[in-house]
Amino acid sequence: MDKFKITGKSRIAGEVTISGSKNAALPLLAAMILPNGESVLHNVPTLKDTETLIKLIAGTGVAIAKQGNTVVADARCVTDYYAPYELVRTMRASILVLGPLLARFGEAEVSLPGGCSIGSRPVDQHLKAFEAMGASITVENGYVKAKAPAGGRLIGCDFSFDMVTVGGTENAIMAAVLAKGVTRLQNCACEPEVVDLAKMLVTMGAKIDGIGTPTMVIEGVDDLHGCEYTVISDRIETGSYLAGALMSEGDVLTKNTSAEFLYPVLKKFESMGAIITTGNDWIRAVMKGRPKAVDIRTQVHPGFPTDMQAQLMAVCCLAQGTSTIIENIFENRFMHVPELQRLGANIKVDGHAAVVVGVDSFTPAPVMATDLRASMSLVMAAACADGESIIDRIYHIDRGYDDVENKLRALGVNIERLKG
Repeated sequence: MDKFKITGKSRIAGEVTISGSKNAALPLLAAMILPNGESVLHNVPTLKDTETLIKLIAGTGVAIAKQGNTVVADARCVTDYYAPYELVRTMRASILVLGPLLARFGEAEVSLPGGCSIGSRPVDQHLKAFEAMGASITVENGYVKAKAPAGGRLIGCDFSFDMVTVGGTENAIMAAVLAKGVTRLQNCACEPEVVDLAKMLVTMGAKIDGIGTPTMVIEGVDDLHGCEYTVISDRIETGSYLAGALMSEGDVLTKNTSAEFLYPVLKKFESMGAIITTGNDWIRAVMKGRPKAVDIRTQVHPGFPTDMQAQLMAVCCLAQGTSTIIENIFENRFMHVPELQRLGANIKVDGHAAVVVGVDSFTPAPVMATDLRASMSLVMAAACADGESIIDRIYHIDRGYDDVENKLRALGVNIERLKG
């Protein structure tokens, strides 16, 4: 199992080009199953998760290939509506092929998903939406088996999600675009990645109103055509590298990105004392002195994103004063706390709240990545520690950060991958 060896104490500074969004690319790849023709998707990051989903889609008979950061897919020859456990178990987003397969071909069989163990992320909202559209759903031997009503086509409906769910919203939209009649979805997630999916579907010929709002109205069409589309930049990757500047009195310029997608995070950075400047496609964070303590509550968009909680906690560990972080999205997303404590952090957890008392510096230690975003918080903390740290289980970071070692080196981090 690969590990990172990181030698601090680094001042994280320089320029980094942000890759396409992992959380946007995955549903966009799944959507390439929908049209009866060829689609081209640009700015797709090179990650374990995108590689896995491409393999899964290819297994259905779709002619799909990635060259550089572009994926070309032709879904005219789908021969199988099955997504096996061997692939689905490695990432939760694999469930996103269920909606497109069911909508276009009237049936699908997809293994229940795996992925990061950061708490309960049930797929029941996905399945309830499909059932509202007339699908029959059974779960047997760890597989979801779905069939459209007689005639092989889903039926438009009124459906309200019991909770805001990004994946559930995305799956329901993809199912509804080919349903017969009008579907009204309420309590939808409004994240930029959901908006990106809806825009790509419209480019394919879908009819969707209310994009970016909690209520979306989808008028089903008989078929979709292929399109050419570009994935938005990764707001979480952007925030992760900018956080490094705050931790190390650094100066980081992120390019090919958008401040629009990261507003609540940038406001917290400014509250901590960072100088934030932005342009049409860049964000710069400059930190002079030690960060100030802040309070953070994770919320659904447009609130503070849970995917930035671990990185901001790492910044708070070095801040002047006491910070309180409340995690409102996932009940088990403080697993990185014991690892940060090994690096010298002063953190106490009580349920969904973590109280962080700032320390002068991190100390080097062997640590273990616990999930995708926590892995980056540990990398940045180790880069600021005075000495050598080993980070184990870095397959987590490979799932979500494109070309991470080269980007970190360009920012002044002394990092080496140790092959396991």
